[in-house]
Amino acid sequence: MPTGPKLILYSRPDCHLCDEAAGLLAAVAPGMPFQAVDIEPDLGLLVKYGEAVPVLRRADNDAELFWPFDAAALRAFLGHARAGTGQEKTGG
Repeated sequence: MPTGPKLILYSRPDCHLCDEAAGLLAAVAPGMPFQAVDIEPDLGLLVKYGEAVPVLRRADNDAELFWPFDAAALRAFLGHARAGTGQEKTGG
């Protein structure tokens, strides 16, 4: 099983962009586990992310990668999440 950071993909039901993000993650890092979290039942997550989903979060350093992102940005995020792709934000 591939090793790497624990990943959380914040999403919503019937979100085609969320499906695209999950597919991209599977293509870039095959077999890398991630937890998909539906933000709708959680008011705190809904307020924080709202329409910004999909958002990929690293649990090891709380860095977040907001959609849209491509394979290169995702690889950089997985390798060193604090590198500047212009789309990464740290949690707050």
